[in-house]
Amino acid sequence: MTEQIKVAVLYGGKSTEHEVSVHSAQTVCRLLRASGKYQVIALFISKEGYWFLQKECSFRGPEDKPVTPVILPQGGLFIPSTNTFLKPDVYFPVLHGTNGEDGTVQGLLEMMDAAYVGCGVVASAMAMDKEVAKVLAREAGIPVLPYQKISRGVPYNKTALEDWACQTGYPLFVKPVRLGSSVGVTKVVAPEELHRAVEFALRFDTDALVEKGVENPREVFCGLLGEGNVVHSSLCGELKNPSGGFFDYQAKYITQGGCETRVPADLPGQTQNDIRRFSEIIFKALRGSGLARADFLVGQDGAVWFSEINTLPGLSETSLYPQLFEASGAAYPQILDRLIEIALHTCECRHGLSLERAG
Repeated sequence: MTEQIKVAVLYGGKSTEHEVSVHSAQTVCRLLRASGKYQVIALFISKEGYWFLQKECSFRGPEDKPVTPVILPQGGLFIPSTNTFLKPDVYFPVLHGTNGEDGTVQGLLEMMDAAYVGCGVVASAMAMDKEVAKVLAREAGIPVLPYQKISRGVPYNKTALEDWACQTGYPLFVKPVRLGSSVGVTKVVAPEELHRAVEFALRFDTDALVEKGVENPREVFCGLLGEGNVVHSSLCGELKNPSGGFFDYQAKYITQGGCETRVPADLPGQTQNDIRRFSEIIFKALRGSGLARADFLVGQDGAVWFSEINTLPGLSETSLYPQLFEASGAAYPQILDRLIEIALHTCECRHGLSLERAG
């Protein structure tokens, strides 16, 4: 019998998307266990940043055992209550938002010399920063909407921003630069709302983007799976909001029926091809590995605009990422197998690098 691969699934975290992370991880843990190929180690991270070993993936419980990640040659996890040391074969971060998909936990795992699922430190950090991702996309020839950046603690010319907004045209969207899932985002339709929206976004991040909106856009998504030059894009999917407006956090995650998923999206062939091509280009430009979901806006005139790329998208059964690939012919358990395979291969390649100085 083949020995099971020990997979430590990380979830929860110090993030506004803590609850979404736990729900995603419950699906991942269940599917990994059901395959029989993996020994699942459920690692819950509290909102305060403490790590706990759980029997079953869930929210914090009284039976959870505190664990400490250890940074040593081939580091692992120390369990103080039993004075034992646990070394997973691979870590699977299912962490959304801050301290999850921004490169920080990836940096810790690399310091631990560990294999882990998903994009590396640089790719995660660049994708999390909406401005950096847009600059990279624009340089790669992908259409990007005009925007301005405002930084906390740096005085900005309010009149100049108002003038730019009038010339650019409303609606505008004001959002934190390094946050996901519509947290802190405001749709601005009139000048008197602009500065209040900037102040709101800066409650969640040190930088905010003021970005030109698209009137009644279609929000279209494309999944990505692979590494290096071997990257596969999924068919496109779409979110529909029955109540109108835009997809804030409430509509996406709280309000029942707040949004509807349509996979695959009903798009003209050329539009779908463009979005898949753009998605692969930005993933490769980021030097992505494993998984990501690229988000686009499609105007009423058919114009396509890059919005952002999410390197740790939702992974519950109702999330877009698994739906996108299942519509493309790949079953969810196969996707998980491939992600773990890529993680182990990437770590093996990293171990093969020389630490000696040339010459």
